[in-house]
Amino acid sequence: MRITLSFDNGPIPGSTDRILDILKARGLRATFFALGKLAAEREGYDVLIRAKAEGHWIGNHTMNHGTPLGESTDPRHVENEIEAAERVLGPLALPERLFRPNGGGELGGHLLSPQARDWLAARKYKVVTWNNVPGDWIEPRRGWVERALATAQAQDWSLLVLHDPYLADMMDTLPAFLEEVKRRGGSFTQEFPPSCIVPTSSAGA
Repeated sequence: MRITLSFDNGPIPGSTDRILDILKARGLRATFFALGKLAAEREGYDVLIRAKAEGHWIGNHTMNHGTPLGESTDPRHVENEIEAAERVLGPLALPERLFRPNGGGELGGHLLSPQARDWLAARKYKVVTWNNVPGDWIEPRRGWVERALATAQAQDWSLLVLHDPYLADMMDTLPAFLEEVKRRGGSFTQEFPPSCIVPTSSAGA
């Protein structure tokens, strides 16, 4: 069992800080796919500065997490969502910039429009999806731990998606998950499974 940790929809001051504390105590590194609107706030940006300083990767998760890009009818959706978030994140991003589309945890053509794919390809973004979304927003919410473990046991390498805001009121579940993975002989890596890197020429397919 190999696990890559990723956290979406932050930064959330308080919640994201506590996630960072938990990861630091265990020597683990993850990727934080940030929303531009939250990173634009001074407190949120400061959290991401800390995350980067501690070895975590920062990725672009759109500006507003609104309509999935593949479903948007706004001709300026790339400018308003991807490019705007890129401007906010600035030097926090990796040299090889990371982008995760939003799509309700489901893979498919709704994730990216042809315009978005072309824009991302031209700027050499790495488009990162997922293969383990345990639904930390789905009741019973604390059940995400067992759901994540069940999926992880069924495949060699999981790219897990958790959410900074949803973990805020059940932060004890994160150490519980990490300890159980360790107990079961699993390991953690910051790299992404190749199957979760989507060519921009066919993203969402």
